[in-house]
Amino acid sequence: MNTFITTLVMLFALFFVALGAPVDSRDVFVPPLLTPTTGATLKAGHTYEVTWDTSKAPKQITNRKGRIILAFKTRLVGLSSPLAQDFDILLGKFNVTVPKNTAPGKDYQLVLMGDSGNYGPKFSIVA
Repeated sequence: MNTFITTLVMLFALFFVALGAPVDSRDVFVPPLLTPTTGATLKAGHTYEVTWDTSKAPKQITNRKGRIILAFKTRLVGLSSPLAQDFDILLGKFNVTVPKNTAPGKDYQLVLMGDSGNYGPKFSIVA
């Protein structure tokens, strides 16, 4: 019984030491999307430059390969067919073509994915 209590106390001690241990700095990069801007109108079938802010990029990024995905009402609608992929996230811009068959709507966003994903401003798509 004494050994059990000693083991239990040691486990609790290790647990609390682990909680207080410093966390290594993270290299997750979530650059904010700048364009298209809020309220912009894009035409289906046309090509546009998407831009994002790279000024606060960490020195090391786990995954620098980016993808740009179309979202409608915050739902990813182009996950299986991104508008762009395999570009360097530190470029800060990339051209994408809005698919011709995209339904018109006012609640579209682009999502920039690298080692994380972030939604850009809402915009409209017209035929």
